[in-house]
Amino acid sequence: MTRAFVFPGQGAQTIGMGKALAEAYPAAQAVFDEVDEALGEKLSSLIWEGDIADLTLTQNAQPALMATSIAAMRALEAEGVSVTDAAFVAGHSLGEYSALAAAGALSVADTARLLRTRGQAMQSAVPVGEGAMAAILGLDLDAVRAVAEEAAQGEVCQAANDNDPTQVVVSGAKAAVERAAEIAKEKGAKRAVMLPVSAPFHCALMQPAADVMAEALAAVEIKAPAVPLVANVRAEAVTDPDLIRQLLVEQVTGSVRWRESVQYMAAQGVTETWEIGAGKALSGMIRKINRDIAGKAVGTPEDVHKVTEAES
Repeated sequence: MTRAFVFPGQGAQTIGMGKALAEAYPAAQAVFDEVDEALGEKLSSLIWEGDIADLTLTQNAQPALMATSIAAMRALEAEGVSVTDAAFVAGHSLGEYSALAAAGALSVADTARLLRTRGQAMQSAVPVGEGAMAAILGLDLDAVRAVAEEAAQGEVCQAANDNDPTQVVVSGAKAAVERAAEIAKEKGAKRAVMLPVSAPFHCALMQPAADVMAEALAAVEIKAPAVPLVANVRAEAVTDPDLIRQLLVEQVTGSVRWRESVQYMAAQGVTETWEIGAGKALSGMIRKINRDIAGKAVGTPEDVHKVTEAES
């Protein structure tokens, strides 16, 4: 059984996530304490008792999801499972940072501060209301790329997330993305859904945020991860710290090649993924990409016990 640990991205956040882990495992509580200290505020209070609208703000959601993922990882470690029990780590967008923290390439405190910076930079790169994202369901990547090109009309419109064979997300200027949604339906898409996001991620409009992240990433230490990272923008394994730093900058404006990343891991013999942290969105995508990969979600103490009992 060759497995990969995968880490969720934005959209998986819920109020109360990680609380049971923190109550059950001192090492999980310590992660939330470390993130609170790194940010100089009680993000944990927002995660556990706050308002979902506040938690969903990009600058909060990004460090919060990472904290929850690393808390789940620490709970697994307390039960005898190490990150090196995986052949690869991978994460969806911000989940790539969680994956790197889990694999020891970044410290948790640095990761929290980087994600706070990333969230603020992505949010402020485009004024609210000027950008948008839409999920195109039922067309493949090539078809959606053609739709985005036709819809652009001189504005930015790009395929941002290649999630699975049935879902590609487009990102860009609001009017262009709205045109893309209409064109996609004309071209046979089952549905085109405008996403409730506050900025157009993973497209050229994010260049100001990429510049901010280049500066922020230059200032932190990145070590070689304990297991290879399957990087979003390359859809292949990387371990070199300088390359990882470069790819994290490219990732801000680049496509999240999730479908290809999963195919890459399958080709390397991965037969099982553990989704570490909040929700089960990635497990659902992975099932659509390759039915031969078994997916398990690990976000609660019960989940931790279930997967670790199966190990022993």
